[in-house]
Amino acid sequence: MADLTTDFVGIKSPNPFWLASAPPTDKEYNVRRAFEAGWGGVVWKTLGAEGPPVVNVNGPRYGAIWGADRRLLGLNNIELITDRPLEVNLEEMARVKADWPDRALVASIMVPCEEDAWKNILARVDETGADGIELNFGCPHGMAERGMGSAVGQVPEYIEMVTRWCKKYYDKPVIVKLTPNITDIRAPAQAAKNGGADAVSLINTINSITSVNLDTMSPEPSIDGKGSHGGYCGPAVKPIAMNMVAEIARDPATHGLPISGIGGITTWRDAAEFLSLGAGNVQVCTAAMTYGFRIVSEMKAGLSAWMDEKGYTSVDQVVGRAVPNVTDWQYLNLNYVTKARISQDDCIKCGRCFAACEDTSHQAIAMSADRTFTVIDEECVACNLCVDVCPVENCITMEELPKGAIDPRTGKKVGEYANWTTHPNNPGAVAAE
Repeated sequence: MADLTTDFVGIKSPNPFWLASAPPTDKEYNVRRAFEAGWGGVVWKTLGAEGPPVVNVNGPRYGAIWGADRRLLGLNNIELITDRPLEVNLEEMARVKADWPDRALVASIMVPCEEDAWKNILARVDETGADGIELNFGCPHGMAERGMGSAVGQVPEYIEMVTRWCKKYYDKPVIVKLTPNITDIRAPAQAAKNGGADAVSLINTINSITSVNLDTMSPEPSIDGKGSHGGYCGPAVKPIAMNMVAEIARDPATHGLPISGIGGITTWRDAAEFLSLGAGNVQVCTAAMTYGFRIVSEMKAGLSAWMDEKGYTSVDQVVGRAVPNVTDWQYLNLNYVTKARISQDDCIKCGRCFAACEDTSHQAIAMSADRTFTVIDEECVACNLCVDVCPVENCITMEELPKGAIDPRTGKKVGEYANWTTHPNNPGAVAAE
């Protein structure tokens, strides 16, 4: 069987599945249950400095987005960092690490941008035996208004400064957690690397309002008739997270910087996709909050079976394998031509493909009197919309035309278009028109 053990910046764990810093990792009881269920590691919910207590709301803390079958697609979270005393958290972390030495235990930290504040808390965290720290530069609500969280993560100079402090006073791995609430994720990643970070983790939650109560006219979750923006997470953010992970993995300025992937990971396939885009491990939150800790058993079994099928013997062999195939649009091969094909044996005659193409695309699907749907090759631009809206998996597929074949839409041979020039970085890929 495939070996799922990982060594992420020197932090060893029996599998790449960690719980992210969030409500599921707020206390000893939860973390012990997580380890008993089989999680490879946890990032303890964010610790703050001693001083004025953190006070969370006593009303609803989550808003939700559901699919048609009420499957949870996204959560909007307005909960703050841990509201439990620092000393209690530290004592619990020390006990858990002592009892589970083979599991990764990382402390998430958020304190003001003052060197002494970081110096003081780092010394105390080190005494717990934790394997490393994660700097929370991503929380978009509550703490950001106090000059912490995403307020730091949105300023590369602050990221580099605080990371340098942590590397100065702490000799174990320093992971910088990045906010997605920024124009270009590469700049903060570069700042973290410049500051000496051992790794970055991403994404943290996305600024959001998930819904409005139209009776009270207040955003949900509503607290006494008022609402606030929160942090959005869950399966809906996965595409955004994967793009940002890939951008860091393929950027020459951050190439080789280890990445912990976060954002909507619910299945083993999600994890494998993050790993292939450059993540060395993954962190999970919403899936555990939706289905419970034992979902990790399915994740581990699925990833192991897939790796066996593909011949991968270690997680490291998966990490980054898709990165060379992530490119900029102008380098895509425009001589690659496909056409949609509809399986009449599988078609249920619902007409979705026809409606979508006829009304919103290229009028490339014909409908007969008996509701038989066929593709008009002369009009098909291979946009794939029909595949995406079809409710029957693999009923509609895209078929590649061989080189030299005539494209019915243009009348030209595939691979031999006139008016095409050679791009210096990718021959035959860019039109001269």
